Amino acid sequence: MKFKWGECLPAPIIGVDEAGIGCLAGRVYAAAVIIQSKKDLRFYTDSKVLSEKRREELFVSIQTHHKFSIAFATVREIDELNILWASHLAMKRAVEGLGVSSGHILIDGRYRIRNVVGFEQTPVIGGDLLAKPIGAASILAKVSRDRYVLNELAKEFPNYDFEKHKGYGTELHRKKIKEFGPCREHRKSFGGVKEFWPAGGMPDLQL
Repeated sequence: MKFKWGECLPAPIIGVDEAGIGCLAGRVYAAAVIIQSKKDLRFYTDSKVLSEKRREELFVSIQTHHKFSIAFATVREIDELNILWASHLAMKRAVEGLGVSSGHILIDGRYRIRNVVGFEQTPVIGGDLLAKPIGAASILAKVSRDRYVLNELAKEFPNYDFEKHKGYGTELHRKKIKEFGPCREHRKSFGGVKEFWPAGGMPDLQL
């Protein structure tokens, strides 16, 4: 399947993707990218198929050669809105961060972004593999979220080994939640967390 993303109108074409929807803890991140150069363009793809080292290299390249914006929605927003609408909020913030008032947004997935005015939108299933702007956004969102987990969550909450699972619902992560109870950065609306959330609030140890 070939998607002719470069023919989308009106300009500019904006690729948008998120990272962290399936995690049990932490923010959900989103990025928006407007391609402005052919530099490294052929390498932009689904961040999950790239090594960590390669993602880091392309993260720098994308920020150097293209217009971009990175945003997030908090754990509180995730629990209040649900993860789908919180991810849309993060994507909306990323688009707004570009400082453009019109264009054609290409979104990885099935849904248009809610409450975005003045833009055409095209959801593209598997878009990070089919459209280079979405692939670039995928890389920015993934690296940004990984850095946040390693530099903030892993250091503030060492009991949970965030550096090993990045907040995803692995066997190790679930074991740590069961052992220590959730911390304030766990998503209390998610299965695997809400079962262990004390009715009276979080234990003082993890605040």
